[in-house]
Amino acid sequence: MRSVTYGVAVLAAVGIMFAIARMPNKETSPDQTGSEASTEIQPASSVQQAAARVMEEAGSLTLHVPEMHCPFGCYPAIKKTLESSEAVQEVQLAEQKVEGAIDNPQVIINFTKGFNVDAAIAALKAKGFDNSSVVQ
Repeated sequence: MRSVTYGVAVLAAVGIMFAIARMPNKETSPDQTGSEASTEIQPASSVQQAAARVMEEAGSLTLHVPEMHCPFGCYPAIKKTLESSEAVQEVQLAEQKVEGAIDNPQVIINFTKGFNVDAAIAALKAKGFDNSSVVQ
């Protein structure tokens, strides 16, 4: 009886290995179309050159941070992250309708010349605050 059980287990393992070996690779799948088929990883240098938005004058801007949910944990983490840049003078929480809650997930950044907007957004993303963007 034991040998039958071992035989079934071996056949199951071989079947699983065969199925995994025959699975299509996402990179070479022939059924991809449009933008999915043309997605490539660009070299880091070209991504940085294309995305760098460095402010040429001092000023302020508002960032929308949709992942900011609480004024006691999220906002201080965002403030600390943004103020780690030498070009950031101050980070303020935008006006909220209800005190003690985040109902307007935006921060106002006062900066000096040379503030890199994309680096700030990337730093927020690295801390878990995805999809942050500049409010127009």
